Amino acid sequence: MTRQARLSELGLTAKGGANPVIGSLIVDSREVTKGALFAALPGSRVHGGEFIQYALRMGASAVLTDAVGAEIASDVLAGSDAALVVAEAPRQALAYAAALFYGAQPQTMVAVTGTNGKTSVAHFTRQIWEALGHSAVNLGTTGVEGSWTAPLDHTTPEPITLHRALAAAAEAGVTHGAMEASSHGLAQYRLDGVTLAAAGFTNFSQDHLDYHETFEAYFDAKAGLFGRVLGDGAPAVIHLDDSRGPDMAEIARQAGHPVIGVGRREGADLKIEALRFDATGQDLRFAWKGQSRQVRLALIGGFQAENALVAAGLALASGDEPETVFAALEQLGTVRGRMELAAVRANGASVFVDYAHTPDAVATALQALRPHIMGRIVCIVGAGGDRDTGKRPLMGQAAADYADQVIVTDDNPRSEDPAAIRAAVIGGAGPDAVEVGDRAEAILRGVDALGPGDALLISGKGHETGQTVGDTVLPFDDAEQASIAVTALDGARAR
Repeated sequence: MTRQARLSELGLTAKGGANPVIGSLIVDSREVTKGALFAALPGSRVHGGEFIQYALRMGASAVLTDAVGAEIASDVLAGSDAALVVAEAPRQALAYAAALFYGAQPQTMVAVTGTNGKTSVAHFTRQIWEALGHSAVNLGTTGVEGSWTAPLDHTTPEPITLHRALAAAAEAGVTHGAMEASSHGLAQYRLDGVTLAAAGFTNFSQDHLDYHETFEAYFDAKAGLFGRVLGDGAPAVIHLDDSRGPDMAEIARQAGHPVIGVGRREGADLKIEALRFDATGQDLRFAWKGQSRQVRLALIGGFQAENALVAAGLALASGDEPETVFAALEQLGTVRGRMELAAVRANGASVFVDYAHTPDAVATALQALRPHIMGRIVCIVGAGGDRDTGKRPLMGQAAADYADQVIVTDDNPRSEDPAAIRAAVIGGAGPDAVEVGDRAEAILRGVDALGPGDALLISGKGHETGQTVGDTVLPFDDAEQASIAVTALDGARAR
């Protein structure tokens, strides 16, 4: 659908009062066409103002930037008829403009933030809605999934892509959407302009310190979901058992949001009273408004019960009835790459794939797996290149603390030396860890080590179907490799 809008209709005011018709919103100067608004944003390496000259040559009708960008391109702007919008926070201005330009989004939107669990909560919320008869999607790490599908390049896409997707979903009849709110996305105002009926918080631990630099900056970015993005009076669903949960709840309350608390703490609205684990899932006993209930979850790991209740809280907060929401919990299915049962050996040993890529996530996954398993746990662990280097030994330490055997292998080394990354992980895992650089071989050796009642946890890559080495993405799927390994060793098709 062709869209056009006056600059003023996008909430933008140009210097001198120019008000051109805008036919597209663009952040990449190579994609500018006649009539576009080009957003020249500050970047980590270069300011978008450097590319204003190219956008103007391609026919941009307007430029949105900050004072620095305007100064960089002052000469070319002085000789141009293009409208110039200078904003103190140009990313936020672009987000609101994108919302107005595309115009539509599913009528009920929720978002969830946290170091771990965002994908599961978004998926579970969508599954609950679908069980209740809503046309629903989840948006995030695994793309747009549900009643309407589309790929996404980022957990929280930049606002032009995001609002284009939301408008397309709404036009396809989608009424409900649950999205992941990454710390990068929140810090860069990508969610501003999304009208949220509710928002959730899962947990907080070390990750992305290469970007945020400090724990507090990282936490503050996530807190922006409740202090800035969530609409007035909309509920916040907070996992209170996390060490920073009470802090996030207080931030939400101070911003005027009623809080639905989840967890084991006294005063939690969705209070976990008991969990009973077995080989195929768990029984969850919880209370809502003082009334105890019990449901069967076909999910591995106690943390998935927490995620399921955060999702239930988001469904409740966005208007669905408790009885139908709680009944839908028994229909929840495992999210790909999130404690996913990938294969079972002939001797009954299980192989799980999990996206755990932070120290806390590895520790949580292993501890959560333990009560489901009668035997030993083998853990395959690694760390990505060009990312937070400080967490690498902590990844190895978490695996060594909670697994019986650790195999250190390559994750996505990207531009770094894989051996150097493995050495850092082994520094935390200790001398008993086995180093196997080739990930497929590591999975084969991990599967081969399993006896009756044992389990293998392949951590790090989860749903990913590629391994990034240098600038090349090689086909690689942990679940597929687990199935291949079981078939090779047992001589029969893996389950």
